[in-house]
Amino acid sequence: MPLKVYNSLTRKKEPFNSIIAGRVGMYVCGPTVSGESHLGHARPFITFDVIYRYLLFLGYSVRYVRNITDAGHFEEEGREAVDKISSKAVLEKLEPMELVQKYTNLFHWAMLQFNNMPPSIEPTATGHIVEQINMIEQIIADGYAYVTNGSVYFDVEKYHTNFSTKGLPYGILSGRNIEEQLETTRDLDNQDEKRNKNDFALWKNAPPEHIMRWKSPWGEGFPGWHIECSAMSTKYLGEEFDIHGGGMDLQFPHHECEIAQSTVCNNITPARYWLHNNMITINGKKMGKSYNNVIKLSELFTGNHPILTQAFHPMTIRFFILQTHYRSTLDFSNEALQAAEKGLKRLWEAYENLQKLDIKNEVSNDIELEEKIVKLTNEFEEFMNDDFNTAKVLANMFEVVPIINAIKNKQLPQNSLNEKTILHLKNIFTIYIEDIFGLKNDNSTNQQLDGILQLLITIRKEAKTKKDFVTSDTIRNELIKLGVQLKDEKDGSVSYSMM
Repeated sequence: MPLKVYNSLTRKKEPFNSIIAGRVGMYVCGPTVSGESHLGHARPFITFDVIYRYLLFLGYSVRYVRNITDAGHFEEEGREAVDKISSKAVLEKLEPMELVQKYTNLFHWAMLQFNNMPPSIEPTATGHIVEQINMIEQIIADGYAYVTNGSVYFDVEKYHTNFSTKGLPYGILSGRNIEEQLETTRDLDNQDEKRNKNDFALWKNAPPEHIMRWKSPWGEGFPGWHIECSAMSTKYLGEEFDIHGGGMDLQFPHHECEIAQSTVCNNITPARYWLHNNMITINGKKMGKSYNNVIKLSELFTGNHPILTQAFHPMTIRFFILQTHYRSTLDFSNEALQAAEKGLKRLWEAYENLQKLDIKNEVSNDIELEEKIVKLTNEFEEFMNDDFNTAKVLANMFEVVPIINAIKNKQLPQNSLNEKTILHLKNIFTIYIEDIFGLKNDNSTNQQLDGILQLLITIRKEAKTKKDFVTSDTIRNELIKLGVQLKDEKDGSVSYSMM
């Protein structure tokens, strides 16, 4: 079965055919580094990491470009135009690029915890001001942008009128009707500078108090959000590339505006396939500041958030995300994450048991079981080729888990499977669990925890020897609060278990 992907542009699944055989160009919108990455960032970057890994598994040479928005991210859809970087820099009393570096480092740290592979190229908006200015100049020259008071706006209505006849109307990606947009657009700052409410800024004139500013043909200012991705994707992937990815919340206005800008400059839509992951909710509610449920990734890893009852390992988060198809809504809750934690542990224990199986049977005495294993594992690639359905692959893996455990525990005869099938299972589980899904067992963390607990056990024993029962009982009681149960054995040793 060839690879099929759901293309948001055409609203249907399509066979994936790269522009250049054997090569894939993929652009994914990266973070705005005006603050620490939160739970909402986990899903798209894990999703497209798995897509990147799977394309590599299929044998493609992939150029994966993921940008860093470190300037000029102001939004005009439903809120006032704000440059997030400059505003946050003032609040934190940092130079803008100092703030950018701080949160870029935190983002990279979080991606490392998730075991995400780094992109091939990670360009920044501030590093491509020249390319953005050049693109804006071309849009103005072609008659689809205008200058007002040192700011430059894209003429949406003119674009829509002229390109609709070519099958490329404004709204082609999001399905939004331009007339309806005009009726629902709120009155925002600087609306009087625009010819129409739908027009969006390509370049903003910088007021005196604005920190980040660059010289341009229209005066000192800073770039719009949408233009940066058009400029950088064109530079590193060409006028047309294979995949453009991001969260569903970016379909409009960001990706819609990208299409309009790039189409004017290059006379072609920038990407063949537009892939969007669905949104996450927390306990059934949309994540947002108004709900007080925004969870930073560091809070997720430490459990230091009012909504959380415990810390969750990055691999638990990764596994939880892969249990649901990327285009389905995903609801985070303590109960769901705890279930994922148990599920990952069960899968990983079976995976380790599988690696320890040393079966030399040339022939199996259970042909039906052999056929079941072959069918389940053959479907791995079939499911991934059906729009990267990680959820179905994991479901099949969990059908194999009890078989592995039964052979390991001698509940099934050792000759239930032959050596060839066992080697096949070991190989395909390694490929999918580690190489494609990017899951790993962080033994170093377990070893550190064990070392800390052994130290506390030693201190407690010494306290008991000195009849310092206050210290001894304090250590025991505090560990119980943290979910660790100590057990004094008859031989004088002490063991522990997680509650």
